[in-house]
Amino acid sequence: MAGDVLLLEGGIGAGKTHFSRCLIQSRLPLPEDVPSPTFTLVQTYETQGCEIWHSDLYRLGDVSEVEELGLTEAFEAAICLVEWPDRLGPLIPANALHLKFEPGQAENSRILTLSWSAPRWDDLPGALAA
Repeated sequence: MAGDVLLLEGGIGAGKTHFSRCLIQSRLPLPEDVPSPTFTLVQTYETQGCEIWHSDLYRLGDVSEVEELGLTEAFEAAICLVEWPDRLGPLIPANALHLKFEPGQAENSRILTLSWSAPRWDDLPGALAA
C-alpha cells in the first residue's frame, strides 16, 4: 500500500532485484518488462492501488541526490523498493521494512531476514506463515 518502504540490503547478486521484479510483476495489471534501475536509478510502475518506485542507489555519491530523485516524496505516496538503502543516510524512513538477503547453503538459495520498528509490520510474520 502507499507509504510502504522496503529497504533491500545485501551484496551484489544477493537477489534484491529478482525479489523486486517478482513483487512488481505481481502488482501489475498486465505483464511488462521490469529492468534493473542500476543505470536509471529509479523505475516507476502504475498499479491499481498506487505507484511502485524501484530504486537502485548503488551509484549515488551523496545523500542530497536522493531528494533530487523525488524519493522522499515517494516514500509517502507510493510503494518504494530501495536497493542499497545505506545510501539514504538520515533519510531512511522510520516506518520502513528492512529485508536483508544473504546466500544460503544450497545453490541459488537465499536467507531473508526481516526487521522493523514500526507497528505497521507487526502482523507480517503471521501473514507470511499463513
